[in-house]
Amino acid sequence: MTYTGWILLTASLVGLSCGIVGVFLILRRMAMMADAISHTVLLGIVTAFLITRELSGPHMLIGAIVAGLLTAVLVQWFNSRGVQQDASIGVVFTTLFAIGVILIATQVGNAHLDTKHALMGEITFVPWDLMHVPLLGEVPKATFMLGAVLLVVVIVILTFYKEWKITSFDPALAASIGIPVVLMHYVFMSLVSITTVAAFDAVGAIMVVAMLITPAAAAYLWTDKLSIMLVLSGAFGVISAFTGYYIAVWLDTSISGSMAFATGIVFLISFLFSPKHGVLSRYLHKFNTHGSQEKLDGTS
Repeated sequence: MTYTGWILLTASLVGLSCGIVGVFLILRRMAMMADAISHTVLLGIVTAFLITRELSGPHMLIGAIVAGLLTAVLVQWFNSRGVQQDASIGVVFTTLFAIGVILIATQVGNAHLDTKHALMGEITFVPWDLMHVPLLGEVPKATFMLGAVLLVVVIVILTFYKEWKITSFDPALAASIGIPVVLMHYVFMSLVSITTVAAFDAVGAIMVVAMLITPAAAAYLWTDKLSIMLVLSGAFGVISAFTGYYIAVWLDTSISGSMAFATGIVFLISFLFSPKHGVLSRYLHKFNTHGSQEKLDGTS
């Protein structure tokens, strides 16, 4: 595969995995948790590095999952003690992220781990960091990890599809029929953490947040059916990846930043033109209703 092909495949895998997970974040009204976890995993990554002194390996994934779960637990704990959820997210997110930044500045030294890299990522380096995979040959590490994470996300979502659906729309009903709502919540937070850290090194926190929230928000405007929403959100993530890449080539600018910008374009188009919730659709419906009412008034 070509250099460009690996970049597009990697970004598309980010769009698919984040798009699918993002739908449930939107439905659970937890969009800002995506922002929080995508930043607080930095603390988990730095801590794992400080313990092992290695920049790659399963310990990075474990550290990020622990940081993501710690974020979810602390937000839930503060919220249960009377602090508003948005305030809880803000306090936990900024504090844990700040600790990660301080550790990078004071403890990491010359390792290839810095705040600029963490925020923006560097997807152009992905095709050069290779690993050998049986039957596939030489494959970029980030692409392989993202493919594995997408497979895990799809399996978990499909296996417990009914449970995710009920706990997302009506957690009280889910609890009443015996579904372990709290356990499902933390399993979901683990999925968010895994997805985030898999994309973190390649594309950075900004694109992770954009891919987790914006395609799902756009898909929500097009349909009320969960299965279609999941497909649309993943598709919008892939479209944003391709569009953003060619915008970056055209403007000679950041690829990850351009892909994040492309998610905004997709959302804007959806906001204006989606058949049910779009601004133009609502205007036309209002115009047609008003015209019909005038006709009725004229004939009466």
